[in-house]
Amino acid sequence: MEIRVDGDDIEKILRIFKRKLQKDGLMGELKKRQYYEKPSVKLKNKIRESLRKRARNNRRWMKGNKNI
Repeated sequence: MEIRVDGDDIEKILRIFKRKLQKDGLMGELKKRQYYEKPSVKLKNKIRESLRKRARNNRRWMKGNKNI
């Protein structure tokens, strides 16, 4: 990752840096790895997240296909 600095605007540079980290998913990964998670808990969380995403996609699909 590379950020070029043209001036002295530190705030702008930090915003760009944070946006790039967010886009890469690095901050989420760091939060997940902050504490140890047992493999069984990790699997349960993965299944829970999968079900949540599936339900959200089903709601969106049903909203778009009201005629069915």
